Amino acid sequence: MKHFNDKLCLITGAASGIGRATALALAGEGARLCLADLNQEALEATARRAESISGRTVVRRTLDIADEQAVFELAAEVQEREGAVDVVMNIAGISIWGTIENLESRHWRKLVEINLMGPVHVLRAFLPAMIERGRGGHVVNVSSAAGLFGLPWHAAYSATKFGLRGISEVLRFDLRHHDIGVSLVCPGGVDTGLVRTIDIVGVDREDPEVQAMTQRFQRHAVTSEKAAAAILKGVRRNRYMVFTSLDIRMGYWFQRKCAWPYEIAMRVLSTRVFGLARKLAAPK
Repeated sequence: MKHFNDKLCLITGAASGIGRATALALAGEGARLCLADLNQEALEATARRAESISGRTVVRRTLDIADEQAVFELAAEVQEREGAVDVVMNIAGISIWGTIENLESRHWRKLVEINLMGPVHVLRAFLPAMIERGRGGHVVNVSSAAGLFGLPWHAAYSATKFGLRGISEVLRFDLRHHDIGVSLVCPGGVDTGLVRTIDIVGVDREDPEVQAMTQRFQRHAVTSEKAAAAILKGVRRNRYMVFTSLDIRMGYWFQRKCAWPYEIAMRVLSTRVFGLARKLAAPK
């Protein structure tokens, strides 16, 4: 897929962050858009902005991707109105971190329902029509650096992002027979609203040290617009692995080529994180 002009693109998580930036970038390239998100007000704002850029009417639907019926209803509506989509972009997701003793079943279930089963619902609802049409297409699944590395306190989140990575690895070969490309996006630090609202179970987000750590992360993070540009470039070049920043690309290379030093580095990172946790938990 060398261009997006007149291509019908579905984007979940389009109300903010990477999803919004990607939607607006695609609008600028003349794509036809179908946008979905749980936040109705922010989604409407994205859709209006996209329409002002492209001059095209944007299909939008407020829905929770964890709701299988709602996703299939959207697919039926889009396919009746516009036909099969050309590009499916699974960008919607949430993040919950915590140690195994602090994470509760509800945290695991929420992550699985949204981050893993949500994309599965989207793929099952939209891919059959793309395959049946027989004109190819592209799938974008947004995983995470936590879908590559064993980051501290990410057990539940990584379970979903590694899972999406596994699905993508299979579809990469399965969909090749239908001329449908697959891109697995592995962002590192991206400065989105999620950075300020992320749920870290057992940690006070208002603690000054946590606030300082968040600010350091934001200074290092790339913008949503830069991440969106990397995604569209990856689709154009039919790349499987798409990185939004150099550090994650280098980290992935380091993990594969230098296994023992990688393990040492992860041990050091884990020690530092748990040291901070003990400090925060200490009596004032």
